[in-house]
Amino acid sequence: FFAAGMLLVVLLFSGQMRARLRVFLSKHFFNYRYDYREEWLRFIDTLSSARLDPELRGKVIEAMGQIVESPGGLLWQRDEQDDFQLTAYWNMSESRQIVHGNDPLIRFLRKRGWVIELMQVAAEPESYEGLELPAWLEELTEAWLLVPLTNLGELQGFVVLGNPRVPLQINWEVRDLLLTIGRQSASYLALQAANEALVDARQFEAFNRLSAYVVHDLKNLVAQLSLVVRNAERHRDNPAFVEDAFATVDNAVKKMNRLLSQLCQGRMSGQPRRPVEVCALLEEVVAFHARQRPRPVLESCQGPVKVLADGDRLAAVLGHLVQNAQDATPDDGNIQVRLHRQGDKATVEIEDTGCGMDETFVRERLFRPFDTTKGNAGMGIGVYESREFVQSLGGRLTVDSVPGRGTTFRLKLPLVDVADWE
Repeated sequence: FFAAGMLLVVLLFSGQMRARLRVFLSKHFFNYRYDYREEWLRFIDTLSSARLDPELRGKVIEAMGQIVESPGGLLWQRDEQDDFQLTAYWNMSESRQIVHGNDPLIRFLRKRGWVIELMQVAAEPESYEGLELPAWLEELTEAWLLVPLTNLGELQGFVVLGNPRVPLQINWEVRDLLLTIGRQSASYLALQAANEALVDARQFEAFNRLSAYVVHDLKNLVAQLSLVVRNAERHRDNPAFVEDAFATVDNAVKKMNRLLSQLCQGRMSGQPRRPVEVCALLEEVVAFHARQRPRPVLESCQGPVKVLADGDRLAAVLGHLVQNAQDATPDDGNIQVRLHRQGDKATVEIEDTGCGMDETFVRERLFRPFDTTKGNAGMGIGVYESREFVQSLGGRLTVDSVPGRGTTFRLKLPLVDVADWE
């Protein structure tokens, strides 16, 4: 009996044991303070009213504060360097404090995962054995509770809540509820972080794709200017050549300015869509590429045939397909370009007698971006970009090819009624 009495005395004078005894008695001999269904629904309703953007962070503080009648709070979140930075505040003075991952406060939260009542730490330090409150936190006169935010067993952040509107005793029930709310909040914040990362990744992907298209078009312009330079020595005294060279340079400058403008705007917008006379466009494309062998021939051009498109982009697509035909065809080969109407569609055919492609290549590689057979001379996005552009106009780009016999590309574009469009 004496030993049991001494043990009881030791337990009663131990702060930690007194705290644990209070929790045990509260859990098993007192009524619950909260209607958990009501509190949970209110919490979810508050968070669901926010979008997956910075507004959510403030809503996390607000939803948590409603549970314990706190009128304000601060939210710290872990960054990529394992530091915790203030990311939101609600009705409470902002703090610029950065909490490092090796700070004693962070080590305590990671080890214990407890809700910290700051006034209790000062009154009963033995209840928080191993906890050292940083000076900046002690200087926050409004601070009352610190709630960890954990997700998948990892500390993702913490919330500091301000003093309640009315005095509130923090017992096991309040702590358990706040910890549960903290875990749910952390999962919402993790979802928001993933959404932000996805948006950033998509923006970089779009910019990289746009850059590839711009570089591809610039490569074609460089090829045109290089052809002028190669012929300049031989034809410099030919007035017709000089005039043609000036026209080529002027055209290249205008296209490069448009490309740079599109790159700055972050989109391949081009010019507004307008009715484009396809026959006239094909005549320009064929005339331009007639400088290189084998010379393309415009066999048939039934007009007027008009489609709704950005004329510059459509000319670039047609020019790319003609250029591909020239690259694949020997100098003594043939390239025929045809245009005809089929119902409510305009059909452009570009047929060559070049090396051709097998079915496997057409099916698996031809329309894949960044897959090229030209080595360093190509980027592998021309045909892919052509198909994407044609589809954006409501049309289709198809190909028939036989190895050793040649290839035919067909563009089918919806016709536009000029009267209706105007």
